[in-house]
Amino acid sequence: MNFKDHFSELAATYSKYRPTYPEKLFEYLASSCKQHQQAWDCGTGNGQAARSLAKYFDKVHATDASKEQLEQAPKHPKIIFRNEPAEKISLEDSTTDLVTVAAAVHWFDFEKFYAEVKRVLKPGGIIAVWGYHLFKITPALDKLLITYYSEILNDYWPEQFHYVDSRYADLPFPFNELSPPDFEMITEWNLDQVAGFLNSWSGTKIYHQKTGHHPLNEIRDELIKAWGDEKLKRKIFWPLHMRIGKMDE
Repeated sequence: MNFKDHFSELAATYSKYRPTYPEKLFEYLASSCKQHQQAWDCGTGNGQAARSLAKYFDKVHATDASKEQLEQAPKHPKIIFRNEPAEKISLEDSTTDLVTVAAAVHWFDFEKFYAEVKRVLKPGGIIAVWGYHLFKITPALDKLLITYYSEILNDYWPEQFHYVDSRYADLPFPFNELSPPDFEMITEWNLDQVAGFLNSWSGTKIYHQKTGHHPLNEIRDELIKAWGDEKLKRKIFWPLHMRIGKMDE
C-alpha cells in the first residue's frame, strides 16, 4: 500500500495542538445508528474521535496507517487500536454499525476505502466523514491566517488538499446521503497554541522541508502584534463540514 505519510514526524505536535470535536456531534452520530455494538474510526490519529465514540458504542476499532500517531493515543478499555491502512483492515464483513473519519478521508484511496466500508458495515449502517478548514478569531487575525494558508503555503499543500478547500463538497461519496445539522468546534487558545496548530499543518511541514526556512517566520511579527498579550486566550471558532451516508438495508 502506497501510504503518503504527512503526519508521522509531527505526531506529538499533532496530538498536542488539535481542537476537540463537539460532544453533540457524537450524540448525533449515535442517534443515527440502530445498534451500537461496534464503530470503526478510520485514520484515528491519536484517537480523539475514537474516545468520544467509546461513550456510545460497546467497542471501537480505531485504525491508522501511521504507527507514530497511534503511539500518541492513550489506552482505553473499549478501543482496539490497529496500525492498518484505511484500504485494508482486519474487521469481518457486516459487523460494524458506524464508520467515522475525522479530518482524514481526503488522504485515502477512495475506491478501495469505500469498498472496505461497504464490506464491514451492517445493512443500514452509517458512514460519516468530516473535517474543518480555517478558524475564525478576529478580523485582523483571520486575514493573517488566510495570507499564511493561501499565499505563503500556496505551493506546498499536497494535491488531495483541494477537497479540504471545497469543504468536501466535491468529495466522492457513494452512499445514500443524509442531511446532518451544523456543528462547530469552539475553544480558547493563547498565541502559543495557535502557532502550534499552524505548525502541525502538512503544508507547514512541506514548506520547511523544501526551503529550509520555517514559514511561520513570514507572519510572526504581524501575528504577535495582532494578538496582543501572548498569554491572552481568545475564543476560536471552527465550522465543521460533513458528509454522512447510509448503507442499503
